[in-house]
Amino acid sequence: MHADPILAAPWQLIHGECLPLLMAMRDNSVDAVITDPPYSSGGFSRDDKAKDPDNKYMQQGHRGKYPSFGGDSRDQRSYLLWCSLWIAECVRVLKPGGYFMAFTDWRQLPVMTDAVQAGGVFWRGIVAWDKGRGSRAPHKGYFKHQCEYIVWGTKGQIVILEHDGPFDGCIQAIVRQDDKHHMTGKPTQLMSELVRPVVPGGLVLDPFAGSASTGVAAVLTGRRFIGIERELAYAEISRERLTEAERQANFLAGQANAQTEIN
Repeated sequence: MHADPILAAPWQLIHGECLPLLMAMRDNSVDAVITDPPYSSGGFSRDDKAKDPDNKYMQQGHRGKYPSFGGDSRDQRSYLLWCSLWIAECVRVLKPGGYFMAFTDWRQLPVMTDAVQAGGVFWRGIVAWDKGRGSRAPHKGYFKHQCEYIVWGTKGQIVILEHDGPFDGCIQAIVRQDDKHHMTGKPTQLMSELVRPVVPGGLVLDPFAGSASTGVAAVLTGRRFIGIERELAYAEISRERLTEAERQANFLAGQANAQTEIN
């Protein structure tokens, strides 16, 4: 099954590997790519990176709570090459002026900024996601690893927006367990901030959909969404969440229309 960016429905979720599916998509067909790829992080050595994500990213009391995922054990050179390949395809399918945003952590930040530029994105900055003071540190000698980062840019010249903006360069959003459906899932509140530059009705692509937090935020705020997810367990979770988000969006739209008629 191939992704079709001429999307009438609010969302589409495709189970499969991102690179061949991206290659099947049309040029200049999506308004933004907002994604949270595997970091291949969690340590400094090759053995550290090779551990299961559940052991790398989850604290002891929460291990085994979520399905695991693959593709998270690349070394730095292969990670840079791999990211450059899928980012180049994302740039191809982006419309001129479209936004590109990719998450990373402090270890992989230098690599991701290189990959974004190698893939053809016009790199324009970094957004910090402040996860809150509850973030852990190995011991009292550390600054807390309190932030992750969104490397962002555009396909060519940036467009002066009329519907919204400018946008905060540091976003505070805590991780709530009732909003967490993936071991590295991002808060819906955070993703709702990141989709704001996309014109309502525009199409957001996430080639690493995970539990579809990007898509949920897009649908709830009046954007459309295409997600690609290679892990079947998470593809099923994503479809459930997107179906519920569409139901909520329709309900809220119905309420708004009813209030308009009353007024």
